[in-house]
Amino acid sequence: MSRGPREGVRPAFRQWRADRPFWGGLLLALGGAEVLLTLKASLDVILHVGMQGLAGYLLPVVMLLCGVLILFNPAQRLFYSVIGVLASLGTWLTSNLGGFFVGLLLGVVGSCLAFGWLPDQEPRVGRRQRRKEAKAARTASHPLERQTGQTA
Repeated sequence: MSRGPREGVRPAFRQWRADRPFWGGLLLALGGAEVLLTLKASLDVILHVGMQGLAGYLLPVVMLLCGVLILFNPAQRLFYSVIGVLASLGTWLTSNLGGFFVGLLLGVVGSCLAFGWLPDQEPRVGRRQRRKEAKAARTASHPLERQTGQTA
């Protein structure tokens, strides 16, 4: 059975990814996972466990959950991204300085990307496509250039 050029897993995933703030949700979830992993670091590496350990585990789980919810429920992305950025900033105090800054930065950047995502935005046109369209417009406007190959 042969597939057409637009059928398959990659185009379907690309379409799914275009309908949601994919990178924002992914970065927020990765930031939460990174902070959770740094909580399990050896005692030589741990800087600050935080408020009896409970908030140290709770905030990264909230970050991870908000990232996943942004991916699978993009209609509520504004709420999830605000909660995600607050949880990310809270890990500064509760979880090894926000997972040694890496998880904190991933969470804040991912939340900002999700907050700023617009669902009805036209896809960006690449530089090559813009140049090709400009060249076609110039060629159409100068008939002498089409016939002789020289510019007027």
